[in-house]
Order: sequence, then structure tokens, then C-alpha cells
Amino acid sequence: MPLPRDLVRSLPKVVLHDHLDGGLRPATVIDLCRELGIDPPGADTQQVTEQQVADWFHDAADSGSLPEYLSTFERTVALMQSAAHLRRIAREFVEDMAADGVVYAETRWAPHQHTDGGLSLEEAVQAVQDGLDEGVAAVEARGGRIVVGQLLCYLRHLEPGDDLVEIALARRADGPHPGAPVGSAGVVGLDLAGPEAGFPASRFGAQFARARAEGLRVTLHAGEGDGPASIADALETGAERLGHGVRLVEDLDADGGDALGPVAERVHREQICLEVCPSSNLQTGIAGTIAEHPVGRLHRAGFALALSSDNRLMSRTGTTRETALVAEALDWGVDELEQVALTALDSGFAPAAQREALREEVLRPAYAAARRAG
Repeated sequence: MPLPRDLVRSLPKVVLHDHLDGGLRPATVIDLCRELGIDPPGADTQQVTEQQVADWFHDAADSGSLPEYLSTFERTVALMQSAAHLRRIAREFVEDMAADGVVYAETRWAPHQHTDGGLSLEEAVQAVQDGLDEGVAAVEARGGRIVVGQLLCYLRHLEPGDDLVEIALARRADGPHPGAPVGSAGVVGLDLAGPEAGFPASRFGAQFARARAEGLRVTLHAGEGDGPASIADALETGAERLGHGVRLVEDLDADGGDALGPVAERVHREQICLEVCPSSNLQTGIAGTIAEHPVGRLHRAGFALALSSDNRLMSRTGTTRETALVAEALDWGVDELEQVALTALDSGFAPAAQREALREEVLRPAYAAARRAG
């Protein structure tokens, strides 16, 4: 019998892979479009419903192609060019995560895309941090608990530079910054996103080598729009986690046996966490159904996995839905969901003290209670 959705929602969950510009509320899209005097997606006038906006993003992203999927972000990024808008969207990110039962979340975004309105990179990062802090404070004021950090993304198709490394070093996360709520983790690491095929991670080798040498944490998108060679390149460039990573399955025995190719063997041996986002992978053509998605085979083979929603607006989803879909398709119970949540928390980039407190005070007691309740 599948786990009830209400139970899955109530269980504490961990999100490692969620894009800030992919999770806007449809209502926020409408509000900001009206404020800017532009027509919202889904209609050629200002008169559009939240459902129409949600349908437009989902249908436009449902292309079977990563580049086509990424093109939908032009519409959200255009709304995120001021400090006020970035702050609002970041605050709502935290509120929506908490409402979905998430107790640890990292949001990733590319500051270089948010300077068209005159913001500097530092001002954009500060605006997002202000919004995250507001959201965490609101959750804590209601008696809730959540730890939130931000990941700064380089983009594969742009020219490498040291600017994001400098900002991340200046804001290195070692706990809540002065005046911040308890659950604020600040900037917790760096990422590399954007079109994968034809844009190797190694172009940014100098930046990520410096980041790792200085103690910054690094996760890189790989194994989504390209195969095991891209994953190998990301690992050599310094990836501690892999954004998606599911095309690693192409380096497993094609007949379903236990043999692992060299890339898969390294990922398995080092237990490098794969940030799996099932629904968005269906939209970009990795699989036709959740049951056919590589997550099942990778889990059975003992790879370290985390489940996230990637882009909640484009995939019309959330963490509870992603978790429930996988649990239903693969017949997972509470034990498997706890394993995935703890793996994700162990792989998180926020300070160890914040993560350990969540593990012992929130996750373990909640899953133990769910097992006792049957």
C-alpha cells in the first residue's frame, strides 16, 4: 500500500536541489508582471489566472529537451532584476519549503543573470539573503524549524571569472551571521548550471580549484543533459555532489548486473550524492515514467541519493510530491524515505552543527514516531 501523501508531507524532508528562479508562485509571477507592465505568460493581456500561468510554464518546459526546458527561465529571470523582487521571491521560497515539510533547504541561483536592473552581484546576493532571513524568521516565529542556505551558480555558457568565488569566500557559512535567525546558513557553496553538452565543467577548473583549496563547498550539474563523460569531468573539476547525475546509469551494466564502469565505480565508492529530481528529468527526456527513471536502479545499487524538486513552477511539483511519486513507483516505505533524507542532510553544505541538530532533534525522532505509528 502506498504511503499516504499526508504522511509524506508531515515527515521532515531535505532539499539540496531547488532553483530560486524555477520556483516562483504563479500568483507572484502575475503580481510582478503587472508591476512591471508586461503581460504574464499564458495570456496576451494582464487578465490571466494563476492556473493559466502554471499551465504555461509546465507545458513550455515539457519539451523532452534540456535547452528548451531552460528557455522558460527567461520569463522568471526577467522578473528578478530588483532587490525588492529578489527579496520577495527568496522569502516565499522559505515559506513554501516549510509548508511542504522541508526542514533543510539549499536554494541555487545565478547572480550574473540578475544585474540587468542595475544591481551589482553583491547587491543581488544580499537581497536574496535578506529574503531568506525574513522567511526563516517567519517560520521560527510560528514555532517551526528550518535551516536554509544559498548556492551561487556559475553558468556553463558564460566566461569564467573569480567574482562568485570572491563573494562566497566573503560570505563563507560558519553559522548564522550577526542578527540573522537561527536557521540562516548564508552562502553555503558554489554550483555550475546551464546547458551541459558542449560546455564542459573543466572550463571553470581554476575557479573551482581555488574554491576547494579555500574550503568552499562545490556541487556541479552533470549527468542530466550529457552522459558519464560529463560526470567524470565534473568530478575532476571538484564536484562533491552531482546535480542530477542520473545518466550515471549509462555506466552500469547494460544487462542489469552489478558491474560498474569507472565513473560509476568512483561515485559509488566515494558515496558522492546524486541530487535526483525525477519530474524535471521526465520533462527533459531522461525517462518516460517514474518507474522507468534511473532512481530505482541507482538506489538498488547502493548509490547515495537525495530527492528534490528542481524547478517547482516548471514541473508543477514540490518536495512532497516528488518523494511520494518515487515511493509509490518503487514501493518505498518510511525506512527508505528516512535513508534518503539522512543521506541528503549528511551531504548538505550548511555548518555541521546546524545539520547535526536537525538530524538528532527533528529527523530521527519524526521517522521513529512514523514507524511506531505503523
